[in-house]
Amino acid sequence: MTTAETPATPGGGPLSGVRVVELAGIGPGPFAAMLLADLGADVVRVDRPGGPGLGIDPAYDVTNRNKRSIVVDLKAPDGRARVLDLAERADILIEGYRPGVAERLGVGPEECHARNPRLVYGRMTGWGQDGPLAERAGHDVAYIALTGTLGMTGRPDEPPVFPANLLGDYAGGSLYLVVGVLAALHHARVTGTGQVVDAAIVDGTAHLSAMIHGMLAAGGWQDRRAANLLDGGCPYYGTYETADGKYMAVGALEGQFYAEFLRLLGLDDLAPAHRDWSRWDEFRERVAARFKSRTRDEWTALFEGTDACVAPVLSLREAPHHPHLAARGTFTDHAGITQPAPAPRFSATPTCVRTGPALPGADTEAVARDWGIPAPADDHPATDT
Repeated sequence: MTTAETPATPGGGPLSGVRVVELAGIGPGPFAAMLLADLGADVVRVDRPGGPGLGIDPAYDVTNRNKRSIVVDLKAPDGRARVLDLAERADILIEGYRPGVAERLGVGPEECHARNPRLVYGRMTGWGQDGPLAERAGHDVAYIALTGTLGMTGRPDEPPVFPANLLGDYAGGSLYLVVGVLAALHHARVTGTGQVVDAAIVDGTAHLSAMIHGMLAAGGWQDRRAANLLDGGCPYYGTYETADGKYMAVGALEGQFYAEFLRLLGLDDLAPAHRDWSRWDEFRERVAARFKSRTRDEWTALFEGTDACVAPVLSLREAPHHPHLAARGTFTDHAGITQPAPAPRFSATPTCVRTGPALPGADTEAVARDWGIPAPADDHPATDT
């Protein structure tokens, strides 16, 4: 079956009919493949026996939702051929090995393009495919450290604040890989020629700081922590503890929002401190004291319906129940797991969570039938985790 004949994915989505092969890994690669699957692509995850996972029951790994899984041992006699059979029928392939590993396994870009010249071959790494660090191991914290973005976070007298693995792995990595493979897919469909997409977390994370570098060059940003408008240095753009040990987030940057913020706090006399950096310490102390006088819920009620740009800081378990997020369906429940719903939203091709996390090897027969490839002689059951 050719790509043009690929059936639409049940549940729709703008990528319905697009076929993706994901060579299993952890972190940004699976998340990128999940996003493509959320958008409607038929994503087949090629797990390996006893392969990588999050260290949790795979039934809860929502980064594998909307996918199908087969198990392939790439070191087995038929392993390489099975992956190349998939690559021949795919639009996109995603792998997250260290540079050179896919080539040594016989499933690198050259081998795949020999079978399918239109294939978009997406490579997800931290350091990239070349450069002095390309062969070194690493994790999110090291990648964002070298880009300067980790050094932007936190108080000046404390260590930088690590933003989980959201900034590097998922923003600088997964999202740039998705943008790259979709752009390359457009090119392949126009020209008939595939290509390799080298998505490095260091590149994507650095790219995210483009505005900051412009401000730095113009003298509008100081190259130190908590000294700027958007990094916690500004007292009306930050967080404050409440009487019950919780927090409120404040983003009253513009003049009209700033005025409303002060009015509701009863601190109108601080109006001249808006652009007077010499008064920011005084501002912060007085606002902090005021927020400590009431609970988070009390402050939430006070600021409700205003343009003061103030919101409660919610936990992961609290967020799905916020009235706005609940009304929009920002989170969804599927198979007993509360999780973020697919994003963004499309008027003509809506997306949804069609299936729960793909269990390793559970879809081998269905994939062989739907993709027109030979079924393996020795099937790996879903319990091979």
